[in-house]
Amino acid sequence: MVNQTTVSEFILLGFSTSSHMQVLLFLMVLAIYIITLLGNIVIMLVIQADPHLHTPMYFFLGNLSFIDICYSSVTIPKMLQTFLVERKTISFSGCITQVFFFVFFATAEGLILTAMAYDRYIAICQPLHYAAVMKNWVHVQLTCSAWITGFFYSLLNTLLTMDLQFCGPSIINHFSCELPQLFKLSCSDPFTNKMVIFTVGISLWGGAFLITLSSYVCIISTILRLQSVEGKRKAFSTCSSHLTVVILYYGPILFRYLKPTTQNSEDQDKCISMIYSILTPMLNPVIYSLRNQEVKRALGNVFGKTG
Repeated sequence: MVNQTTVSEFILLGFSTSSHMQVLLFLMVLAIYIITLLGNIVIMLVIQADPHLHTPMYFFLGNLSFIDICYSSVTIPKMLQTFLVERKTISFSGCITQVFFFVFFATAEGLILTAMAYDRYIAICQPLHYAAVMKNWVHVQLTCSAWITGFFYSLLNTLLTMDLQFCGPSIINHFSCELPQLFKLSCSDPFTNKMVIFTVGISLWGGAFLITLSSYVCIISTILRLQSVEGKRKAFSTCSSHLTVVILYYGPILFRYLKPTTQNSEDQDKCISMIYSILTPMLNPVIYSLRNQEVKRALGNVFGKTG
């Protein structure tokens, strides 16, 4: 694979605003990043500290928090830098690296959410079989599969992108490097890249989405059939936070890649990308802290002991 690229760096336009707005955006994004790091670190520490949370469900949640830290760290530090400098550039190798880790963590997160949906399906729809189905290291194997699949899917995307030629222009109307923007800048035909990525992506993401969707159709149907109001409340509380996270994750991504192209699509794409790459990792620990009773109890126990 020989890369004949002549472009050594790309210019990230980001958000073209006044210098005062750049400072304001810097402070806002920095605050979001700090909250994201602290929130997800707290979730991981609480899960580790409370023996009651040493279950498959919270093992998945710990991995989700770790992914959110990594996921947000792929784009936000570079984004913060571009707010403070006049020349907003990223090297070709830096751009490719950003693409690799962005796709890697995004895919791993989607598959972890699928594993969590399957876990909740077994727990609520087949509670008597839960111990047998999720025994031993099943949850560890599911998690490892998510990480490994994410790695190889991202590697495929990255290698195909590196095989493209970039001769100029080198301006990316975005705050980070994403595949759609790079395809637009390529001076070689990205048709093969798009078809391979589309085929594998539909199989991978489509399968994960259908498993998640069907799991929650069964979960909601089972909850509605429960006679006890308390039983409904308890069952719903165990999955409502995860369902909220799933909607926040898939909603913006589906809208981004399925919506028709318009004249303002690039500006819309930047706003939508901010939701799933910056806001969602921040909101996930907040959602689990506020809506999940077991996490709230564990937080109270841990901070009560340290207080």
